[in-house]
Amino acid sequence: MFFNSLTFAIFLPIVFFLYWFVFNKTKSSQNLILILASYYFYSCWDWRFLFLLVFSTFLDYATGIQIEKTENASTRKFWFWLSVGINLGFLAIFKYYNFFASSFATLLSDFGLKSSPFLLDVVLPVGISFYTFHGLSYVIDIYYKRIKAEYNFVDYSLFVSYFPLLVAGPIERATHLLPQVKVRRVFNFEKAKEGVYQFTWGLVKKVVIADGCATYANAIFDHYPAMNSWSLILGAIYFAFQIYGDFSGYSDMALGMSKLFGIDLLRNFNYPYFSRDIAEFWRRWHISLSSWFRDYVYIPLGGSKGSKSKQVRNVFIIFVLSGFWHGANWTYLAWGFINALYFLPLLLLNKNRSNIEMVNLKWNLSSIKEIASIFYTFILACLAWIFFRANTITDAFAYIKRMFSNGNFASQYLANERYNYELLAFVIVFVIVEWNSRFSIEPISGRKSGLKLALAIAAIIALGTFSDYKEFIYFQF
Repeated sequence: MFFNSLTFAIFLPIVFFLYWFVFNKTKSSQNLILILASYYFYSCWDWRFLFLLVFSTFLDYATGIQIEKTENASTRKFWFWLSVGINLGFLAIFKYYNFFASSFATLLSDFGLKSSPFLLDVVLPVGISFYTFHGLSYVIDIYYKRIKAEYNFVDYSLFVSYFPLLVAGPIERATHLLPQVKVRRVFNFEKAKEGVYQFTWGLVKKVVIADGCATYANAIFDHYPAMNSWSLILGAIYFAFQIYGDFSGYSDMALGMSKLFGIDLLRNFNYPYFSRDIAEFWRRWHISLSSWFRDYVYIPLGGSKGSKSKQVRNVFIIFVLSGFWHGANWTYLAWGFINALYFLPLLLLNKNRSNIEMVNLKWNLSSIKEIASIFYTFILACLAWIFFRANTITDAFAYIKRMFSNGNFASQYLANERYNYELLAFVIVFVIVEWNSRFSIEPISGRKSGLKLALAIAAIIALGTFSDYKEFIYFQF
């Protein structure tokens, strides 16, 4: 069930009505209806994997209590590693086993040794990377005595399985979400209105920008040997906006619909393509994942303390892990490694925290430098996205080589031609709207919000209706 589907358009109002008009008397009844809705939502993908979600929930709930109840260090460590081991074991089996088995077989064949690896014929459970990280952060925080264990199973289950964030985040923390689900929510019209605005803008990002760009990005990447330099440049740009519109659009829809239920989720994107360096980009892109790796891997490794060599090591570990989290493919590892290389000069020159606040141009000489930095960072991001999108690392290098060596910048016809340059105009308009809204969360809100909402809905109906690409990219992670 996709957020941009007719089925979900029926599902959400029903849950909203039951939540506020039938099960609104107590906190427990509110949480129960949201859990039932979440389990139904998840079972629409594949009901068999619902058992895996419930088992993972119970595992972390039970081990969290056991860790808190005992003061014996070895016993606490046993329960901690039991939870971590099983959680990561599920990820290893469903997401990474075939990758490692195939890669090992390929390595053996390079040495002239034949092997027939045993591969698992399994489907990747949707959202497993996200709800696994929810549970891991919870157990880790209890183990290090940052939080208390949650003894109410219903409340904890909602924290893990809350349907707006279940399949593609943001990756929530117990310190942020659990206190909200432990109290009865009261309907707030202003918050609900903000939620409608944010959900609608997320839908615009998805069906107007991301799905429109996907049509051309797919055509260009799938036939890149026949594309000229101009088409390949457009393909990289279109994919950059496809993945941004797709993922940040999902996050906006998740945050927006959650406000309809009186719950605030963590902000996951903060206008990353207006970043002035790659460090700022990563503070604004997939914020919940970046902060998760920072708090649970980077800082425990020593973070920015110690020698430069250890700092460099920590940075490469974080970025490679981030790439590997996205999928079992060498292209994702390469994407993470490339971003680490981008980050390295900033780290060595102690400039990785130079741009903390959102860019605010004053239209002077320094602003020209800021604009140039934004364009430069966007180009770097686009080049890295080529590796993320390509089927193999060889394809990514071949794509880049042809992009720089072909030298033909003429307009090129595509078999699925519909509105190529009209789409480019839409992307430019989208960038302008985002730029004017970069200090807010809901670009539709504010002055003339009714007109903005009407225009957004018109764009969704006019362009989203003809979209060829319905799925969200991050559902595969």
